[in-house]
Amino acid sequence: MKKNMGTVQRAIWVVLGLALIAWAIWGGGAYHAWGWIGIIPLAAGAVGFCAFNAIFGIKTCKDC
Repeated sequence: MKKNMGTVQRAIWVVLGLALIAWAIWGGGAYHAWGWIGIIPLAAGAVGFCAFNAIFGIKTCKDC
């Protein structure tokens, strides 16, 4: 997999993933289990590859 995410997008996805996971751990209500989906953007941000970007041909990094 070739990287297709720039630094800003990666940072946004990591923060979003952490926020969703935090919601799953400490959030209340019936839908807090959906917060575990935050693992996906967290992993994508850590690796630098986004499947959505690949599907739609989007590259946000300068040297990829």
